[in-house]
Amino acid sequence: MAQHLKTLLNGTQELQPLLAKVLSLSALQRHFINAAPTNLVQSSQVQVLGLQLGTLSVAVSNATVAAKLRQLAPELVVQMQNRGCEVSGIRVKVQVSFDRLQPKPAPHKLSKTAQNALNELSLNLNDDSPLKLALKKMTRAKS
Repeated sequence: MAQHLKTLLNGTQELQPLLAKVLSLSALQRHFINAAPTNLVQSSQVQVLGLQLGTLSVAVSNATVAAKLRQLAPELVVQMQNRGCEVSGIRVKVQVSFDRLQPKPAPHKLSKTAQNALNELSLNLNDDSPLKLALKKMTRAKS
């Protein structure tokens, strides 16, 4: 499938620049993944965004990994240069992928019958009983 797409993009004059950009970004992605520490790359989603005026822009999904990559940027630049990449600096961005938010469950409310039953139970307990205090607090909070 990838080969068919490559052939299609290469066969159309207007799409050849797009193919060149995709291949360039793909190569930069591979070089960066191979240059960066494996544990950092595996613990976070890493995506090369582009190369502009010698600055490689990289997005990661974890702020801690981004901070570590920023510390390692000078070493990574040297490694990328040794691999033939024309990189003079690395800019790391954090792009957290958001999961769909789960709706909060509605708080449960006690029925009047349940409140009355808990009140009656608390009346039968000793005044200094922790259970009595908890029952009174529960019926006040749930009403």
